[in-house]
This record gives sequence, C-alpha cells and structure tokens, in this order.
Amino acid sequence: MAVYNLGSINADRVYRVPHLPAPGETLAAVEYFSGLGGKGANQSVAAARAGARVVHIGAVGGDGGWMVDLLAGEGIDTAHIWCSAEPSGHAIINVDDAGENAIVIFPGANRALVAEHVVAGLIDAVPGDWLMLQNETNCQAEAALVARKMGMNVAYSAAPFDAMAVQTMLPLIKLLILNEVEATQLAGALGTGVQNLPVPRTIITKGAAGAIWLEQGKAPVEVPAFSVRVMDTTGAGDTFAGYVVAGLAGGLQVSEVLRRAAAAAALMVQKKGTAEAIPLLDEVMAFLNQ
Repeated sequence: MAVYNLGSINADRVYRVPHLPAPGETLAAVEYFSGLGGKGANQSVAAARAGARVVHIGAVGGDGGWMVDLLAGEGIDTAHIWCSAEPSGHAIINVDDAGENAIVIFPGANRALVAEHVVAGLIDAVPGDWLMLQNETNCQAEAALVARKMGMNVAYSAAPFDAMAVQTMLPLIKLLILNEVEATQLAGALGTGVQNLPVPRTIITKGAAGAIWLEQGKAPVEVPAFSVRVMDTTGAGDTFAGYVVAGLAGGLQVSEVLRRAAAAAALMVQKKGTAEAIPLLDEVMAFLNQ
C-alpha cells in the first residue's frame, strides 16, 4: 500500500546553543546549519527510507525548489507539491548541549494550500492506502474526509498541538499519534481518560520511556525506547511516525512496527539535523540485529 502525505515543507535553520535562551536573553550560537525539515517532509522522508512508496502533497514558495529536489531524491513523488506566491515555510531551531530544542515556525506556503489541489493529490489512491496528516498545513479535514470516502486509512500526528483542531479530526481518522503531554491535554479537553480517547487506534510516545499502542477492544502494546547518546531530538517524533505508517502500509504486525520505529528514532537522535539524519531501513535492521 502507498503512503500519501499532506504535509509541511520547511527550511530548517538550526542553531546549536550552550543552553536554551531565557526570556530577554541574547545568546551566541556555537554552530549553525540549515537543511530540509517540516513535520510533513520529515515524515515523508522517514516513510520512504522505511521502504514505502510515498506521495507528498504540499506547497513551497518560489524559493523552495531545492527542498522539492531533496524530496524527489528520496524517491518521493513530488508531482503534487504546489508552488505558492507565499514564501516557503521555515523553522528557527535552537538546540542545546543536552539535545533539547526550542522551535519557532513560520508556516508560509504550508498554510496557503487550496482544497482542490489537495484533493487532486489523492486521485490515484486506492482503498487501503494511507494518508498522513499533521497540524502544520491547512486542509487536513478536507483531505481526511475525501480519504475516508476512498477507503484509505488516515493517520494524524496531532502536532503542533491544538485541542480544538484535534477534536475536529477525531471522527475522520483511524490512527492518532501524539506525545504524553498532548494525550493528557486532549483527554482533559474531552473529559475522558487517556486510554479512552474516541479513535480506533492511538499511539502515545513517551520519550525515553518508549511508546504505547492503544487499540479499542485489544490489549495495549508497549515498546521501550533504546538507550543511546542523544545529540539532537529534533524530528525524532516525525521519524517514529513515518516509520510507523510505512510499517502498517507494508502489513507488519504492530509489535514489529513499533520496534522498527523506536530503533529509527534512536538512530536519528544520535545525529544532528532533521530529514538528513533519518536512518535508512538497512541501518535500522542492522541496529536491531546487534
């Protein structure tokens, strides 16, 4: 099954700093680099490197051709990436010596999509294909509604988190991916427990504590995180999500899906950068076989 991704495409501008700046503090960075990022682009690269056939739906500005080229270089179908009059999205990322980050995002072209373009990007999908969504573009609900009518599976990463946006999406999705803090916030907004969120399947990532798969009517499935030396956590959640959806599209069992995704995230955080740091499936399998 193919993976379609309505997702953001950002230029990441990464500054390594001694510590994350406090309010009003001016801080000198010790290193700077830039590259391809955005939750959508990261997840597309992760799914492609995990072995899935990926179609990316999105937008860049006139300054974003290099990002489209990088996605195409991963074997990703970029025919449905629209060139907008808006500038491309970008992110300012501060990363400290412990690998923690603080991120400011300018959405730009990612929020300039039109529903007709998004729907056209799904024209070749077939029942059983997957659609990935995040909260860094517009038109998520329109895409999810069309995908459901086509018999596709819809996976939604609820980040950047917005409780109202997530509640709008819940009736349209089959898999919700969010972190522990987001899960608690959503459960509070809905007045329910984390284990009773109204969606068929939920993955809650818990950082160094691993992740848990919750499926209605079935026992939870947990996967531990691998203990590694962390250089940069930026994009780790996207790597996990992309590997998850690719594994599900490939027909893997849930336990193996989670195991590969956890290993991919563990390898990713040991490197600097975002999309370029995502490991290939061969690297993940070698890591797991050690």
